[in-house]
Order: sequence, then structure tokens, then C-alpha cells
Amino acid sequence: MKRCIGPLLAILLVVAFSISQARAQVERIVIAAGTDEDHDLQAINNEQDASKRLAMYEDFVKKFSSNPQAVAYGNWQLAQAYQSSGDLQKSLDYGDKALAGSPRNLDILVSQVSTATQAKNNLKKMDYAAKGGEVCHSIAKQTKPDGMSDEDFARKVSEEKNASQSSCDFLETSGFNVITAETNPKNRMSEIEKFTASYPDSKFGDQVSNYAMYTLGPGQLNDQARLVAFGEKMLANDPNSMVALLLLAGYYGDSGNSAKAITYAQKAIDVAKADAPDADKSRKLSAGAAHNTIGWAYLKQEKTTPAIPELKAAAALVKGQDDQQYARALYGLGFAYAKLNKLTEAREVLTEAAKIQGPMQSMSQDLLLKVNAARAKGR
Repeated sequence: MKRCIGPLLAILLVVAFSISQARAQVERIVIAAGTDEDHDLQAINNEQDASKRLAMYEDFVKKFSSNPQAVAYGNWQLAQAYQSSGDLQKSLDYGDKALAGSPRNLDILVSQVSTATQAKNNLKKMDYAAKGGEVCHSIAKQTKPDGMSDEDFARKVSEEKNASQSSCDFLETSGFNVITAETNPKNRMSEIEKFTASYPDSKFGDQVSNYAMYTLGPGQLNDQARLVAFGEKMLANDPNSMVALLLLAGYYGDSGNSAKAITYAQKAIDVAKADAPDADKSRKLSAGAAHNTIGWAYLKQEKTTPAIPELKAAAALVKGQDDQQYARALYGLGFAYAKLNKLTEAREVLTEAAKIQGPMQSMSQDLLLKVNAARAKGR
């Protein structure tokens, strides 16, 4: 996607709003009509030879070096010209010069993302997308100018948000695409951290969180400390984040902190509302996983009796939907029943668990043999 400035004269003659940089959220380049800069730009626009036009823009930038907006505009035009000619590195270099003069300009940021995409430079692409996110989110946080009414200020912010929406959507999607295309776990996590800082309420939030958990988990970076820190950050931003609640419940359950595991899992159950008429598959599976975590936490605490209803609830919610969660719940039930010497019930659930392929299968088969032996001995 390439954003050009459009017909030059139309841009030069438009009356654009201009705010001092101290209060500006989204910058616009404005060249006043009738100025020397305006006259030179019209001459450049009338030149048909592309190579001569490049030289004229170079001269324009030097001639008006004391005018930051003119310099930013000239460098931006040079960036777009080099992008069109295929010299992508020069395009990025001139675009960076343009951004130095107008760092909160979404149009330039969009152009830079487009060039970085062509150049397959994901590092730069994410940098531009992240900077764009900061600009986009600053619109709603800007300070009301002195003397402006609340109504006028609200209208102004709304107009700025609407005018910037397509650029903001493009930049957000571009940043997310960098994450999905990244194959290096270390680079991917760096990109995720940049993205989440710039787009805290992203429409891709859940997907990015899943990428983060995968990246920080076993088989990738295997960094449990950062995994927990990321989950806590997610909850600080959204206390009802199901992804974060299940992440932290599972982590604390595996690490032996049963009390914390139960706290996070119970919150996940409350958020999921799996018994509500409108509960979908995702909410039921989430609640099932949370009940599983609580059941296993009780087992680790030697609280066998209260573990049983939790594991039963887990099995009912995930049956036919998630074989591994189902097998985990059945094995936990078989263990609990066996411990309470309810061998018939233990045999029933373990027989079913032993049929499910996966990490719990051999454990279920071994426990089933012991339960059957105990039943035979008790006859």
C-alpha cells in the first residue's frame, strides 16, 4: 500500500489545521500558497523528466533547509520517487529524513511501512508500525487547548480519529503481520513487546498473546519468568483476559503454587460463564481447562474430595472438544477415586482415559492396571 500526497497544487492550496508541536498528535505538512517554497514545488511538479525532478527536490531541500516542513516534504517526495524506481534502501533513508522533520506524520509512516514491506525489512517495518501506534493512540489523550469548549474539543478529537482511522488500521495490521511472519523466536518476542506497547487494545490482542505464550514457552525461548510477566501485564491491561488467566493458572499449577493457580482459574471460570445460554465452544473449553487446573491443584494439596467435582466439571465441558484436557481430567478423577478406594469408579474413568492417545495414555494404563489388581485382590 502506497500513500502519495496527491496532486501537488491541491495539497498546497488546502487550508489544513495546524497545531503547535507541543499539543500536536498527528502532524500534517503544510506549505503556504504563494511562498517561495510553493513556487519551487510547482516548478518541480511541472517537470516531466524524472531524473531532473529528483535533482530539483535535492536542491529544494538544500535551499529551504531552515524550513523543517519544506525539508520533510522534499525528503518524503524523494523517498517516494526512489520507491517507485526500485531503490528501496534510498527510499527508506530519505523517508527516515522526512520522519526526522515530521515524526508524528501518519502518511509518511504508512509510506515507510510500504517500502519496508517491499524491502522485506521487518525490523524497520515494525519500528514504523509501532511508532504509528503511539501516534494513533495519542489522539484521544491530547490536551484540550486553552479556551476551547468541551464540546468543541470532543468534536475535534473525533474528527482527528476518523481522519486517521484508515492509516491506523493499516499500521496496526502491518505490525501484526510482522509477528506472524517472524521465524526467529527472539526477534518475534521483541516484535511482540513493541507491538503490545504501541497497540495496548489491539483487535489482534488475543492472537498476539497466543504468539507470546508460544514464543516464551517450551520448544521456543522457554522463559517462564517472562511468560508470567507478560501474563501479568496482560491482566493489568485487561483483568478479564481469558488467555492471561489460563496462562497464569497453568503456570502456578505446574510450579506448585496451588493457591495462586486456584485463584486465577476461578477467575477464568467466572469470566467464561460456561453455563450461560450464549456460551460458545471457546468459553466452555476455557472453563473446562480452569476446572481441570483447580482439580489438580486440590490433588496436590491432598484435598482429594473437593478435587472430584472440579474434575467432573472439567470432563463434562471438554469431552468431544479437547481430547488432551479430557484425558487429564479423567486421569485425575481415576487417581482421586483410587485414593478414596472407590475402585469401581476409578476403573470406569481410567478405562476411558487409557483409550486416548497422548501424554496421559500410558499413565492412565499403568494406574488402571494397579486399580484392577486392587479390585481383584479385594474380592
